[in-house]
Amino acid sequence: MDPQPAAPQPSTPQPSTPQPAGRASLDRAPLDRAPVEQAPVEQARRLVRERFPDALAAVLAGSTARGRATPGSDLDIAVLVPDGAGTFRETLRFEGRPVELFVHTRAGLAELFAADVATRRAVLQDMYVDGLVLTDPAGEAARARALAGADLRQGPPPLPPEAVETKRYGLTDALDDLADAGDPFERLAVGAVVLAGAADLLLDHHRAWTGGGKWLPRRLLAADPGRGRALLEGHRRLCVSGEHAALAAAASSVLGLVGGPLREGYRRTWRGVIESVAVQAGH
Repeated sequence: MDPQPAAPQPSTPQPSTPQPAGRASLDRAPLDRAPVEQAPVEQARRLVRERFPDALAAVLAGSTARGRATPGSDLDIAVLVPDGAGTFRETLRFEGRPVELFVHTRAGLAELFAADVATRRAVLQDMYVDGLVLTDPAGEAARARALAGADLRQGPPPLPPEAVETKRYGLTDALDDLADAGDPFERLAVGAVVLAGAADLLLDHHRAWTGGGKWLPRRLLAADPGRGRALLEGHRRLCVSGEHAALAAAASSVLGLVGGPLREGYRRTWRGVIESVAVQAGH
């Protein structure tokens, strides 16, 4: 939806402490809007009028709403439809432009908000809070925006302690593999695992929303500019030169926030689901 952010610059991670629930969402930078090109916005309005004439509300999100659209940018549109209709996601092409539709009833919207909170991503909440309102005849967009904002302020639920332990163990193991990897392809694959594992732990530490793809660096930099940038820069160095020390140091710094590496003394028991037991043994 947005162009790639500028390449991170090296930075020394700074000490930080966990923020209160939802604080990372409240402190994130305000929506950086450039002048919005009206042509794609009008395309979005035409699509809503043609396909959803009874829409209760519609919101345009993504790069187009931020004034950063390119000729190939898609239109990300959330559409609230009357009760009795369906809740679905659909990809289509309208007037030559790709479109991602997020269509939902009031009940469907509540379910999707709850699902986004459970996955700690808040995708739809961001769309409603940061998007441009295309139509809102009865104030439903404002109501949805208020509900979305409440979720963002509350922040995501913390990972259960056993999940944190499992992620600590996984990141410790991945760091060991990264140090031992001689094959360049294997080193890159393990580096991706290290970045993802450290990001999960760092974002949970700050009770910050997570994200995939281009949203992962955005979330990291918003939650912890120092450590987030160090992780991203370390991963970039690995991809460019094969040097893994910076990524390993940044990920080890994150491990230090959540209890340190976990090797000996960690046990997982299978009882239909994996139950984790961590016994501190010099870690």
